[in-house]
Amino acid sequence: MPTRKPKHPELAQAVSSVKEAAQHVRNAVQDKIDEARGAATAELAKVKATALKTTGAAQEKVEVALNRAEDRLHRLIAKAQKTLDSAVRQAEKRYPSSAAKKSAAKKSGPAKK
Repeated sequence: MPTRKPKHPELAQAVSSVKEAAQHVRNAVQDKIDEARGAATAELAKVKATALKTTGAAQEKVEVALNRAEDRLHRLIAKAQKTLDSAVRQAEKRYPSSAAKKSAAKKSGPAKK
């Protein structure tokens, strides 16, 4: 059975390009999130180490503030990752034809000779 040529091959190529671009953006943003997490964790560790040298009530107050900051940081990172995943899913939903082709290719495995 002969295959039909798409009416607009440029649009099919554009859809493929948009999906690839979304994946590249996702990877780039994920790398930035990881960098920010590493830097923030390192800075919080430094501050925490310095703060732990103090004693008494001031020490407890600082620890509570640092724990709040760490919790907030973790929540914000999780939210950023969820937002990023959501944006990529939306991009993939808008261009399902290229996503279906790619997932079908993954499921079928490598071509046999």
